[in-house]
Amino acid sequence: MNPTLAFPPTPTIKTYHLPSPSGQIYILDSNPSTPSKPTLLLIHGNSSCTQIWHPLLTCTPLTRTHRVIALDLPGHGCSDDAPTNQKGDVYTMRGYAECILGILGDLGVRRFCVLGWSLGGHVGVEMLGLLKRNNDANANLNLEMEMKGLMLIGTPPSLGPTQVTAAFSKTPPSPSMALASQEHLTNLEAQNYAVAVTGPPFQEWQVEAVSRTDGQFRKIMFSSFTSGIGVDQVAVVESEKDVLIAVVNGSEDPFVNLDYLDGLRWGRLWAGECVRLDGLGHAPFWEDVGRFYTYLQGFLVECEA
Repeated sequence: MNPTLAFPPTPTIKTYHLPSPSGQIYILDSNPSTPSKPTLLLIHGNSSCTQIWHPLLTCTPLTRTHRVIALDLPGHGCSDDAPTNQKGDVYTMRGYAECILGILGDLGVRRFCVLGWSLGGHVGVEMLGLLKRNNDANANLNLEMEMKGLMLIGTPPSLGPTQVTAAFSKTPPSPSMALASQEHLTNLEAQNYAVAVTGPPFQEWQVEAVSRTDGQFRKIMFSSFTSGIGVDQVAVVESEKDVLIAVVNGSEDPFVNLDYLDGLRWGRLWAGECVRLDGLGHAPFWEDVGRFYTYLQGFLVECEA
């Protein structure tokens, strides 16, 4: 385990590794006696790790009010890289979604909400699509579970070249956008990417997380995403009537076309609009955890109703 990327011990969070077909997965688990509330699942972004949730889990009462589960995705943080002969399957939205659903099943989770940041939000949409499409293709998964809510941060639902281009079109484009799919990064490129994605406050672990990430993940994930492999994300969020979906972004997100998000016909959109937090970037929960938590708290209350 990389000690720099391991989540620091807290009184309310235990950490452990859980075996999976994709390798050993590093888990954070806060398990208070709140069985009536859905579990909250946190999914981090491209080339990050569970450390990104530190302010949310230590500066708010979240771990005392909910069971919170977070994990390092395969190829990230303190989790294993995917086995060499399985990387092409694991390092995709579908592969990550199947891995997480399997872990939730192993942990006995039946009702849950997802907070997905950037890549994590795309994986959350994929999970929702799989749960709605519980068919023979997914017979190897324990899908006897229910997603109650999905909050997307820095995640424009999209798939295939046309949608991906529209979803991430910014003027001027961020010079760091191309790094998200680049297999090998120099130290300077890793630092530039970490700063652009996470924003302030800057900490050294952010660069280490980018450098630690299996570079083949970035290459495979981007290729599968732009070529249209996975669920039709736009169709999933536009047709959804049962699961509450929140969209909360920083107004200064350097990557996401926020107008694209406003133009989607959301099936069940929390607050009736895509929320923009003034002055914040791609990771508003990291940049201003207090302001962000107000929105998360309100969203979870509605999911529990």
